[in-house]
Amino acid sequence: MSVTVRVPAKVNVQLAVGAARPDGFHDLANVFLAVGLHDEVTVTAADELRVTCAGPDADQVPLDRTNLAARAALELAERYGRDADVHLHIAKDIPVAGGMAGGSADGAGALLACDALWGTGASRDELLDICAELGSDVPFSLVGGAALGTGRGERLTELEVGGTFHWVFAMASRGLSTPAVFREFDRLGKGREIPEPVASRELLDALAKGDVDALAAAVSDSNGLQPAALSLFPELADTLAAGRAAGALASLVSGSGPTTAFLARDAEAAEGIAGALRASGTCRTVRTAAGPVPGATVV
Repeated sequence: MSVTVRVPAKVNVQLAVGAARPDGFHDLANVFLAVGLHDEVTVTAADELRVTCAGPDADQVPLDRTNLAARAALELAERYGRDADVHLHIAKDIPVAGGMAGGSADGAGALLACDALWGTGASRDELLDICAELGSDVPFSLVGGAALGTGRGERLTELEVGGTFHWVFAMASRGLSTPAVFREFDRLGKGREIPEPVASRELLDALAKGDVDALAAAVSDSNGLQPAALSLFPELADTLAAGRAAGALASLVSGSGPTTAFLARDAEAAEGIAGALRASGTCRTVRTAAGPVPGATVV
């Protein structure tokens, strides 16, 4: 018997970042939007815990117990007093190390799949609690749709979205370490007061109304980590400029990067922007996707 769970990527339409806390984390106001790029995690009973992966850049995915999918299985098994004897197979389509929560998605997918396979009957709150232990982005991967994440991003308030938003994502030639980007954020902010992170009312209203022009205006300076990402990876500025020149309504680094995201007026415009980015020579690959879409779902 096996269970397969489909789980989406995310784009951060806002990422307001506070100063470093004593525990090393940062308080965030993180507006997540789930978009239609998916990984699928299939869990099958086995003699021991094993992880395999296939798909684009699968060779970059760790296959040991540091993988979030493996950690999710181990955590659920421990809570319910059983062995995590499963084969976890990840079919990758979310960019690896791209700031789109691919690893977090796999953790949420494995957690839901193991819960279904084992019949543990864990409550939604318990699953979300495990997700929060696994990582700041994992709870949203379970929930999907759109949500405001506070604390370090793990405390979610689901948001209304009044329409579908079309995006283009440009994947860079190399990755960026999220901890390194946060360290650069701290370095760039040294000696100045960093305000408490708050969600943009204009941005939340634009999402609720499905107003693409209002969202474009609101996301233009919405990522507090973007200066740090550009400091570590200056070439991303060329990709951002290429997308704007191709007609994107707004451009931003997605999360900690290095993927860059471009808001398009509609699906046709997104395809045009994607073609121009492919021809620009400023990125490795380009994908289009729309959101919001549901979170982790058994298929």
